[in-house]
Amino acid sequence: MSLVLPGEIVVERFMPTARVLLASELDERGFTQQEIANRLGVTQAAISNLVNENVAIEPRFSEDERMIATVERIAEGFDSGEMDEVDALAELLALIREFEDRGPICAIHEELMPELEGLGCDLCVRGTDSQVLAERDVLRSVRRAARLLTGTDAVTEYVPNVGTNIGMALPEAEGPTDLAAIPGRIYRIRGTVERAANPEFGASEHVAGTVLVAKEADDDLRAALNLATSDALLDAARDAGIDPLEFDAGYEGREEHLRERLAERESVPLVLYHRGEFGIEPVTYVLGETAVDAAELAIDLVESAMDGRDRES
Repeated sequence: MSLVLPGEIVVERFMPTARVLLASELDERGFTQQEIANRLGVTQAAISNLVNENVAIEPRFSEDERMIATVERIAEGFDSGEMDEVDALAELLALIREFEDRGPICAIHEELMPELEGLGCDLCVRGTDSQVLAERDVLRSVRRAARLLTGTDAVTEYVPNVGTNIGMALPEAEGPTDLAAIPGRIYRIRGTVERAANPEFGASEHVAGTVLVAKEADDDLRAALNLATSDALLDAARDAGIDPLEFDAGYEGREEHLRERLAERESVPLVLYHRGEFGIEPVTYVLGETAVDAAELAIDLVESAMDGRDRES
């Protein structure tokens, strides 16, 4: 693992690029090299190198419209006398924060540290407050659950035509945007199961609705995934001591109907299903306290269902 701090990118790539652009812009406005050096806090010899572009620059910064606009704004401020070095620093810091928020600094950071790819990393702009930690825990659980599902052969047989998704809600979730899932879902492709992307918040509708209704009845249940309904799968659930709950397939009023059906039970069963209707594929939802819990239970059920089907044949 290569350990690279975002600050290293700022020092080694952002600032040299910013200095080159600023020096060139000020040079065009008639500033002497010594005046530019005084503004940028470097030597006159360094300015000569900057103006003559003898310093390597990062295209992802230099070609970004936000940096171009910032450089022009600072140069104009210096030229008019309306901006001093502190004002310029504030402009550059604001730009750095933008670039650290899933911008070019993030892109370079992931390139230098591949371990960050797909994490939805926001360490630079969000810090480590409790809400952020909760979001990262949810994303981590959904990523691991997706890996479990795509790495299990038996799951292939139970991916619906519409695809499988797995989602997990934040502890205080109020709506679909508080639940992370897989954008584009998990699909069966040429006999294997593959995920379309890494998890994001707000990437699910139906799984999110199911999770949120289940969570109302049992606050510990914050995750769910969908599979194709089959008698073998439901029998596997019953063999595992789960009494599956059936609810209406129709999209209109589905969540309210599920809420009413759950109210009839003393506890929320970990398997909910419907038989489908015209234009709606039969789907079974497997619940869990975390996305990993839901995935592990789903894998146990599909493997048991496959074993039972093989024995019967």
